[in-house]
Amino acid sequence: MTNQLNQRILAHFQESAELKIQAANELAVPISQAVELMFLALSNGNKILACGNGGSAADCQHFAAELVGRFERERLPLPAMALTTDTSIMTAVANDYSFQEVFSKQVQAFGQSGDILLAISTSGNSVSVVNAINAALERDMRIVAFTGKGGGEIKKLLSEADVHICVPHDRTARIQEVHLLTIHCICDGIDAALFGGDADD
Repeated sequence: MTNQLNQRILAHFQESAELKIQAANELAVPISQAVELMFLALSNGNKILACGNGGSAADCQHFAAELVGRFERERLPLPAMALTTDTSIMTAVANDYSFQEVFSKQVQAFGQSGDILLAISTSGNSVSVVNAINAALERDMRIVAFTGKGGGEIKKLLSEADVHICVPHDRTARIQEVHLLTIHCICDGIDAALFGGDADD
């Protein structure tokens, strides 16, 4: 049993490492585009709203925490908000309307022209996230979408003004692992755009 379990664990690590090497070559350009889009928005006094479900909700909160707090360098707080944290808003909207509108209502309330929506869905088909993207586009916001599995419905909604970071894999756990690394790359890129160089420079 122990040997079989060890083999399963090693297989997870190997698959994750191989995907990250593959994804690095495919995703470096869109990740750098996301950094530029977000940095420009933040420099212009705009903010970033983030939404997703389940593990993707946790990723939204992680991202917002890194910007409002810090990533690896001391700096002023940057305006980012996860739309996954206010249980009163979410349960009110889910109860009075539907869960599919829990993010779109908040985008309509808080989003402004020039803001960014970070939309995370491993399948690309989450209806609540799709609705948030539509609400953001109506408000002249730009979209940075994290997906996998080919991009799903979200891929169809994006224009050249938006950024699509689609992990080339079908397994949700692996997609989420690359999404987390992507968040760290974006946070580091924003810090580098603010300060240049590395944290030790």
